[in-house]
Amino acid sequence: MKKILLALFLLCGFLLPTTLPAQTALKPTGKMWSAKKANKWYAEQPWFVGCNFIPSTAINELEMWQAATFDTATINKELGWAEGLGMNIIRVYLHNLAYEQDSVGFLKRMDTFLAIADRHHIKVMFVIFDSCWNDDPKPGPQPAPKTGVHNSGWLRAPGTVMLFDSRTWPKLEAYEKGVMRRFATDSRVILWDMFNEPSNSGYMDAVMPLLRKSFEWAREARPSQPITAAWWHDHPPSNEYMFKNSDVISFHNYRDPENLEKQIIDLQKTYKRPVICSEYMARKHKSTFEGCLPIFKKYKVGAINWGLVKGKTNTIYAWDDPMPSGEEPKLWFHDIFRPDGSVFSKEEVEFIKGITKK
Repeated sequence: MKKILLALFLLCGFLLPTTLPAQTALKPTGKMWSAKKANKWYAEQPWFVGCNFIPSTAINELEMWQAATFDTATINKELGWAEGLGMNIIRVYLHNLAYEQDSVGFLKRMDTFLAIADRHHIKVMFVIFDSCWNDDPKPGPQPAPKTGVHNSGWLRAPGTVMLFDSRTWPKLEAYEKGVMRRFATDSRVILWDMFNEPSNSGYMDAVMPLLRKSFEWAREARPSQPITAAWWHDHPPSNEYMFKNSDVISFHNYRDPENLEKQIIDLQKTYKRPVICSEYMARKHKSTFEGCLPIFKKYKVGAINWGLVKGKTNTIYAWDDPMPSGEEPKLWFHDIFRPDGSVFSKEEVEFIKGITKK
């Protein structure tokens, strides 16, 4: 998901960790999977087709996971629709504050969520940290959506304050290891995504210390599942580090099919590891199901689009094209279903079912 890069404010009094030399940053952290092991694992998997999932009743990760707003009925209904399309994987964002607020309850809710997904024969890829959208996340009731504005309430995890103050990182370490150790051998979890678009929001090089720590902590947690983090734009330090340390290569691509195919060929040739696209599908930018899914299938690259159900995230609206009227755009940016189960495009849905043979 492409986001607007925001100016980075260096806040007075925060302890900014120093960046390690490049040659140190590029060394594998912990026991990385060999390419042979990763490819053997991937050969045993089906072709992954799915979506980035948040229930339509949640504006962000905290509203999804906090006890007061954890909506199992909507989750079950909407994952049923995903199953009906032939989807077999979902990418789901967590948040450190949900764990910090109530670690025991949070882990129980994760287990409940996994049980619902498993009921629909869907594997889960959890995202640990995220650099995108709104800063200064706070637990408790979340704001209402801004009319017609894409992802108006989405939250960074952990946000600038904790990112720049390494004295707070024991909390982040406890969160990451607590989550990963709890589900380290759980077959319902297929993959761990350590950091979504880490250099976004203007963080750039400043994110590198926490990005490295996220991989180090993951290796120390010793999950049975592979770990990854996705290329999303040209920031060489983070891209090189993620590619060098990911068991499975992942990337984001919201461009036309020709660009997508070129990138897939390059990634497979360069890294000789399984490749999964963990974000794609922005109709306005010619990234569509009809154009992209045949390419993903041709190369057996996992395809995880952004969005399932029109909801409080407002992702039917484009990143850069708000609609203050709140009316539906003629061309939805993301998403497939309305909350009542009707769809944006019947032809599109039939195409997805046809290619997944559902």
